[in-house]
Amino acid sequence: MAARDRLLPLVVACPLFLQNIDSSAIATALPTIARSLNVQTLHLNLAITSYLLSLAVFLPLSGWIASRFGARRVFCAAIACFSLGSALCGLAESLPALVLFRMLQGFGGAMMVPVARLILLRSVEPSAMIAAMVWFTVPPTVGRMIGPLVGGAIVTWTSWRWIFLLNVPFGLLGIALAWRFIGTECDEELREPFDATGFVLLALALTGLLGALEMTGKNLVGGWTIAALALVGAAALLAYVLRSRRLASPMVNLRVLRFPTYFASIVGGTPMRIAIGASPFLLPLMFQLGFGLSPLDSGLLTVGTAIGSLSTRGVMRRAIRRFGFRPLLIGATAVAGAFYMSYGLFRPDTPHLLMFCTMLGGGLVSSMAMVALQTLGFSEIPKPLMHHATTLSTMTQQVSQTFGVVLGASLVSAAAWFHGGDPAHLTARDFSPAFFLIGLTTLLSLFFFVRLHPDQGAGMRG
Repeated sequence: MAARDRLLPLVVACPLFLQNIDSSAIATALPTIARSLNVQTLHLNLAITSYLLSLAVFLPLSGWIASRFGARRVFCAAIACFSLGSALCGLAESLPALVLFRMLQGFGGAMMVPVARLILLRSVEPSAMIAAMVWFTVPPTVGRMIGPLVGGAIVTWTSWRWIFLLNVPFGLLGIALAWRFIGTECDEELREPFDATGFVLLALALTGLLGALEMTGKNLVGGWTIAALALVGAAALLAYVLRSRRLASPMVNLRVLRFPTYFASIVGGTPMRIAIGASPFLLPLMFQLGFGLSPLDSGLLTVGTAIGSLSTRGVMRRAIRRFGFRPLLIGATAVAGAFYMSYGLFRPDTPHLLMFCTMLGGGLVSSMAMVALQTLGFSEIPKPLMHHATTLSTMTQQVSQTFGVVLGASLVSAAAWFHGGDPAHLTARDFSPAFFLIGLTTLLSLFFFVRLHPDQGAGMRG
């Protein structure tokens, strides 16, 4: 593997690392920000949902913009937009200003994720794609896991504003590295017409579905409002699917789902992504609310998952060469489901080292399954359809991981009521059923993976 091929995945993944730290750190800092801006903490949920809303609206646009103006230019502009939004968030003196600047951040974030994957797929040779995808997936995972630690440390030792301001120098460094290491071979300008109606329908679909999922269980709006949002989102998605079949150049071409490996990655991988969204949400809650651990101790335990993901680098290529994609996907998914269920066996007196090692193993096999799935999923996609595939993949990932958080919260709440308590006073036993069902959800992916042909992806095993 060439030196550039080793560096490129890290370069395009670093902004995603920053994005995940930003998103998870702000959740930790919400009470401190609320006191600083003199608003209620619940109202600051708008700072999170506004980012999500902006992400939902502009995600469908990312593939078209990248193909129209060039992936490298769009990626650098996206980092600049995200960094500018971060700087303005750090200077915000009111809640409306913070919400507005978070939406600017969301626009940059919507461009960064799918375009980064598009650059990787267009720039790296198939024989080097496994190693490249390992490096590409690890930084965002680590960022998501250490974000709460970073947020807690910043609000403890300095001002919450540094959560946003620290993104600026790293953003500038990311732009410089991207312009240096990303070649022009990823800038394939296809000049497809802009599907304005499709863009509106997809924006409505993502806004409605993600908005409904995000609002569920937070008592911010009534149940009928959430149901209406979900209904609008589902109706817009159905209208888009029916309409796109008649168009030669829709905003996101759903014909990419005709490729078996991509279908397995998107549809078959959704249960796995739901579990990956639920686990980082449930584990800190269980450790802090159920076991009574401090945020620092909780963070030190859950970082085992991130270390497990990092360990994928050392075993992934050998595992692919030894077993092939299909057996590895089946085995890693089955073991990952077992690990998620085993988290439900944790108790307050379980040795911390045992919990840490268990989560390390869970992070390792989950990461192996996702790296194999993302690598294999794009192996059959022709280059003219690649930007459609990366956009659809990012949209699916966002919805499924958000659903994972909502599902995890709902399962824990239901268990609390069943045990005679309430969601405001959770105990350790309220989390066990949730992890068991999350593990079972993961196993649903096996129904799709067993249908893959044993020889699919053989060209990348070398």
